Amino acid sequence: MAIPASVAEFRARYRREKIGAHYSGAAHFLFTTFASLAAIAFAAWGVHRPSALEWLTVPLTFLFANWGEYTRHRREMHRPVRGFGLIYKRHTLEHHHFFTHQAMSYEGARDFKMVLFPPILIVFFFGLFAVPVGALLWLVATPNVARLFVATVVAYYLTYEWLHFAYHLSPDTFVGRLAIVRVLRRHHMTHHDLALMGKHNFNITFPICDWLYGTTLRTKVSESATGTPQPGGPTH
Repeated sequence: MAIPASVAEFRARYRREKIGAHYSGAAHFLFTTFASLAAIAFAAWGVHRPSALEWLTVPLTFLFANWGEYTRHRREMHRPVRGFGLIYKRHTLEHHHFFTHQAMSYEGARDFKMVLFPPILIVFFFGLFAVPVGALLWLVATPNVARLFVATVVAYYLTYEWLHFAYHLSPDTFVGRLAIVRVLRRHHMTHHDLALMGKHNFNITFPICDWLYGTTLRTKVSESATGTPQPGGPTH
């Protein structure tokens, strides 16, 4: 199906001005995947006979990460907050105009750059957030809690990247046809409507906080790459 002219023009200009000739979408995806898996393995390797209480670190960290995903997306990514201007520009002014609810799919591997976080972010995320918080938990709780926290939070980061990547694949691909991807893509496609993006469907992975905060908007959408959402009303 035809991509709207305004989106096609934006994509062509962005590729020409912002995506370097030597950029490799495949290398970007593989680096994100294997760097994250290495960090998860490094953290989990030393977990030794955790107690039931220590295992609670995993679901609690998962819920914390889901809340962080929701709040950061709803705030800094969609509001021009001082100190976070680059994030706002990258997400609202670029990502949401490169991919709209009428044109959700990649046209080639070079378009991966508009979905995956920059490779350097996994280094900063692991080194400046996961490890320091893990070190604090090592001191105030136990080594198992610290390691489980780091492994879970990095696993959540990778899940975010994989799922977001999958939503922008063509629905006709093997991954695009998976039931869970189809359901979550519909949720995300609604968010890519420029008229709705600042109000609804902020969770990228699992819409837990969207449900809790009453920001879920269910839609009836085409499964085509350029399907247009038809609002079905908010849910609370």
